[in-house]
Amino acid sequence: MKILRTSDSDFKNEFESILARAKTDIKEVSKIVTTIIDEIVENGNEALKSHIEKFDKWEVKSDEDLMISKEQMKAAYDNINSDLKNALHIAYDRIKTYHEKQLPKSWVDFEKNGTILGQKVTPVDKAGLYIPGGKAAYPSSLLMNAIPAIVAGVEEIVVCTPTPNNEINELLLAACHICNVTKAYKVGGASAIAAMAYGTQTIPKVDVITGPGNIFVATAKKLVFGEVHIDMIAGPSEIGILADGSAKPKYLAIDLLSQAEHDEMASSIMITTCEEVAKYTSDEVENYLKTLSRETIARKSIEDRGAIIVANSMDEAIELMNEIAPEHLEVMTQNPFELLPKIKHAGAIFLGENTPEPIGDYIAGPNHTLPTGSTAKFYSPLNVENFMKKSSIINFSKQAIDELGEACALLADTEGLTAHAKSVRVRLEEGK
Repeated sequence: MKILRTSDSDFKNEFESILARAKTDIKEVSKIVTTIIDEIVENGNEALKSHIEKFDKWEVKSDEDLMISKEQMKAAYDNINSDLKNALHIAYDRIKTYHEKQLPKSWVDFEKNGTILGQKVTPVDKAGLYIPGGKAAYPSSLLMNAIPAIVAGVEEIVVCTPTPNNEINELLLAACHICNVTKAYKVGGASAIAAMAYGTQTIPKVDVITGPGNIFVATAKKLVFGEVHIDMIAGPSEIGILADGSAKPKYLAIDLLSQAEHDEMASSIMITTCEEVAKYTSDEVENYLKTLSRETIARKSIEDRGAIIVANSMDEAIELMNEIAPEHLEVMTQNPFELLPKIKHAGAIFLGENTPEPIGDYIAGPNHTLPTGSTAKFYSPLNVENFMKKSSIINFSKQAIDELGEACALLADTEGLTAHAKSVRVRLEEGK
């Protein structure tokens, strides 16, 4: 694993390439995705069937073939062993408890002049969840996307997941059963995003679409935004680690690889203040790589998008990491909580050597659908509010409009909106 030093003459250029990790040319992809969306809008299920046969390599003989039944979900749940069931239920309970703490509240405020102002928080009617199923199936993603929607109070949850060769991951189906999903479909890629955004004869149109996916899914979400709400445009997975001389290279190395094994495009960056830790971690990465079931993928990721940076101080390391704004950030230092106030940008922050990133992926409770590619500078993790919206509440008494109406009308006058101003003054004149 390559080691960079902030004192190197070419470090600035090397660091710029790290910051550009998520930049991809989506022009060609956009053309393909636009065509897919147009076909779904125009031809609905027939287009879906054609796309499934082309991309997932199985023949869809009827509209019913697109559906995953409740019976299939229940059967999958019944078939998994008790340890897996227990693990799923532990994860469900912890994720639900965490997200319940996020619930925003409606509120009303009463002013002395009789004005009532407030905010009404309500869930969306329908949420569409995209759950990947290509290189790997992720039951954990189903839990992480469905549970905040459930907590928010969404009435109808729609799940779409690709099924290459018409094969469905049993654990994903079991997770659907635990979450009481009633509508699930064997549709993936940009086709699934378009189907949920516009609706087909079988798949209902939703109000918000959440969930991770490849560049085609991300591009489709970007293109349908406005027709529906989306959570974020997520790219390849990534991890950043801040480490001092107390950190254990074996922990650091395997944690870097925990993201590298996701995808060749994944990014694993460690910044340390200790030259020795950098060297030993690099050696351990190589040792671990040889043992991984996804060695080829992880090795490609580490070679192309991985780096260990040696900084002159922890303040410099934190400044660089804030620029990177990683999806996952591990703080592997002697006193990690001391650094927390200085960390500004990260999707999720893992403090201490006993908190590896996979704990957040599965069992801790916070959501693992996180902003990538430096978008943690302005995006938050998926949360309950992604499935809710707010309405303002306004009620003026006669005293209130008498006190504030003329100021309102004057502002309308300055903008040349005569009817706006008259709408207020007609009420002011009526009481005279």
